[in-house]
Amino acid sequence: MDNQISIVLVGIGGYGNVYLKNLFENNYENVFLKGAVDVAPEQSRYYQEIKDKNIPIYDTLEQFYQDHQADLAIISTPIHLHKEQACLAMERGSHVLCEKPATANREHLQEMIETRDRTQKNLAIGFNWSFTKSIQSLKQDILSGAFGRPIRMKSLVLWPRNADYFNRSGWAGKKYSPDGEMIFDSVANNATAHFLHHLLYLSGDSIETSAEIDQISAELYRANPIETFDTCAIHIHTKNDIEMVYLASHAVADEHRPKYTLEFEDATITYHPEGERGDIIAKWHDGREKVYEDPENIHIVKLEVMLEALRNEKQSILCGPEAASAHVNAIYGIHQSVKDIPKFPKHWIAYDEDRKLTTVQGLDETLKQCYHQFCLPNDLGVEWSNPGKIVKF
Repeated sequence: MDNQISIVLVGIGGYGNVYLKNLFENNYENVFLKGAVDVAPEQSRYYQEIKDKNIPIYDTLEQFYQDHQADLAIISTPIHLHKEQACLAMERGSHVLCEKPATANREHLQEMIETRDRTQKNLAIGFNWSFTKSIQSLKQDILSGAFGRPIRMKSLVLWPRNADYFNRSGWAGKKYSPDGEMIFDSVANNATAHFLHHLLYLSGDSIETSAEIDQISAELYRANPIETFDTCAIHIHTKNDIEMVYLASHAVADEHRPKYTLEFEDATITYHPEGERGDIIAKWHDGREKVYEDPENIHIVKLEVMLEALRNEKQSILCGPEAASAHVNAIYGIHQSVKDIPKFPKHWIAYDEDRKLTTVQGLDETLKQCYHQFCLPNDLGVEWSNPGKIVKF
């Protein structure tokens, strides 16, 4: 490869705007956008700038490759399109940075891996935190045994999302596309997918992998008029004997930054960014302490890592499909655990007209209590709780 790196961005609305902002404002040396792909490009905040720069826009990725080649394809499209577009890009000679989640279909993930291996192209999955130096340093310390054996992990994410979010597209909150492709868009498979993946990634037995799930059970609920769920409580046991509780909801009034606690034999690691410090803090039982920089400080490092991998063939992609596979399996497992997702009882639901926000009374406090006690709502005997079945892998 010469010094120039050409990029095709597939999907320029939504999160694609974040990539465009960085590509246009950071002035990466010898990096240029060769083409954009989107069926409704005028909805992008950068549509006029793309036009002004004479960057061609195509309806499909196939059309782009009829006219051009690109060193890197960035896939920032709906979940059910990831496999087809990522595989096409690799077949046409492009390395791929695919937004999270990799896919909702486990068979599609295997096809992506096989295509990567056959074409010898890099394939990265854009879980932001996994690309940061602080998380790579933390995982190296975990793998080295610095904290002793990992025992259990928990995470809580309370992110309000209003009607505009659930009406943002025809696939939002859907289980399947019109042609039957798996989407399973939900609080756990989209907005907060990063943080479920994060627990699984930190638990992996190698730097390139996440922990394999042994069994999973879930409580899934919806307050909004969607097919999937806006609230989840998930219980996981991994094959390397780590227990996890993951709690997340969009049906709350107040936003809180994601938080987690990792318990080890010799130390406890906390990320509670709403306190005095926003960093990850490891505290050994003997009083020692180590601080890792807040991974939320750098959002687009995944692009920089990918560009460096293209410049330096020795650079490995540490968040590829192998690392992302545990999250794909988790989403499969929770939908097996709860096949008919219940709605919260009407008398628990409130609607704020000004914010266009649907909330569930007391839900935030219930999930905070679950986080504190390392349990699910049904363990607390909550009136609306409805446990799912245990799914073995």
